[in-house]
Amino acid sequence: MRILITDRHTSGDENIEKDAVGSDIELEFFDHHDDVTDEAWARADGVVTYRGTAAVMAALPKMQKARIVVRGGVGFDGLDLKRLGERGIAVCTVPDYGTTEVADHAIALMLSLRRGLDQYDGLMRQDPNGLWRYIESPCIDRLRGRTFGVFGLGRIGLAAARRAAGFDMNIIFYDPHLPDGVDLSTGYTRIKTAEELFETADTISIHSPHTQETRGSINKGLLSRMKPKGIVINTARGPIVNLDAMYDALKEGTPAGAALDVLPTEPADINHPLIKAYMDKEEWLKGRLMITPHAAFYSPPGLHDLRSKAVATVAQRLRDGSTRNCQNLEFLAD
Repeated sequence: MRILITDRHTSGDENIEKDAVGSDIELEFFDHHDDVTDEAWARADGVVTYRGTAAVMAALPKMQKARIVVRGGVGFDGLDLKRLGERGIAVCTVPDYGTTEVADHAIALMLSLRRGLDQYDGLMRQDPNGLWRYIESPCIDRLRGRTFGVFGLGRIGLAAARRAAGFDMNIIFYDPHLPDGVDLSTGYTRIKTAEELFETADTISIHSPHTQETRGSINKGLLSRMKPKGIVINTARGPIVNLDAMYDALKEGTPAGAALDVLPTEPADINHPLIKAYMDKEEWLKGRLMITPHAAFYSPPGLHDLRSKAVATVAQRLRDGSTRNCQNLEFLAD
């Protein structure tokens, strides 16, 4: 049995995967999914890919033996669930590897904007004597008593909400896919529409998956409904936020700020007006925008979990035919 890893994280460091699957399974690593050979695709019984979903679909005719594809991460956009299922290939994910890291990152971004941390750090690097004073900035505000709105109350959204509650914030959420009663079990207030969520919350934290329904859903209409001091945090998927709308909204002054760990195009499109204004440190954007490089998931323990659980999921399928966190069971012809 052989597992293909299309884009390993660190060359020369394969012990995590080897320890997770045991000696009876062979592992074949490539540094980048574009480097995978036709022969490697053909001999793979299972595939782990992190950033190579398009490469997997392009190579499907070459995959003669594969019984499972694991996307090393939470999302599976880019993989054709029906087409893979009809080929007898299970599509699985690793939803439980970075929950705490992403939730922590979302709260850290909120704190950075609300306390002006990035600005203070820059000022102290410039002149820690002459600039030793507080600053007034559009995003700086108190947290206690303010409202934290969660757009998608899944595992990560719930973890972020619990952390925000620790700062004495009021928690509201919008998630049309959750059953009735979630508000009762969590103690959080359920909001019926996205419009009401954006009108009510002081901070919006996005934690929904990227689907046809959510793509571009954070648009000008929603952003224009926010409070003047409102901020938006996105640690979910970049395409959920319409970046053109975000640029226009920030330029017009509402919301006050945004912190984005993910972007519609990654790496960042440096020609987009919002990214360009950020890079040029334009005065109107000062203290109002933070960007991190899709790194919310990362910590050394979190990466270990991701790598080990991804290959272990493949090994389980190859050994006994069972699946965990399978996203295409309804299409699986097995």
